[in-house]
Amino acid sequence: MSNASVPTPEKRQIHLTVNGVAHTAFVEPRWLLSDVLRHTLHLTGTHVGCEHGVCGACTVLFNGEPIRACLMFAIQADGGELLTVEGLAHPDGTLHPIQQAFLAHHALQCGFCTSGFLINTYAFLQTHPSPTMSDEEIRTALAGNLCRCTGYQGIVAAVRSLIQAQSLDATDEMPALTAGGE
Repeated sequence: MSNASVPTPEKRQIHLTVNGVAHTAFVEPRWLLSDVLRHTLHLTGTHVGCEHGVCGACTVLFNGEPIRACLMFAIQADGGELLTVEGLAHPDGTLHPIQQAFLAHHALQCGFCTSGFLINTYAFLQTHPSPTMSDEEIRTALAGNLCRCTGYQGIVAAVRSLIQAQSLDATDEMPALTAGGE
């Protein structure tokens, strides 16, 4: 069988805003958002672990909500706004407070799951959780992300420190918890 008989998949144009930057990409309808982020836009911080949406390593924010990039077709994201782990740090390279907390509390080990945890934590903290939230409630909030290395104690401690810091801020908006490009 020659390659001439295999049809070339049709590509469609999509427009995305990723980390505050507008992008246009030509994608096949079958391509996943995680693949476009990693291979077309070269944003490799979004990791692909299980490819079934179970591990959470591919978590990104889509129009403000955490989603699994391995479960969404890129074409479904057309016109959407995304935040990936690359968008957390400030343009000068200064780490986001969530990244600083994860570092300070040893909430990462191999780092494969870290980007998903960072994005999920970012989304979680936007809801202004109660400073009296238990460790079990924090674990439940982050249950969609799996880590095989840390045992979660450092992750919970990092989130706890962020909740406590957030509760000390008297304003309704949390400028310290906005992403780098915001």
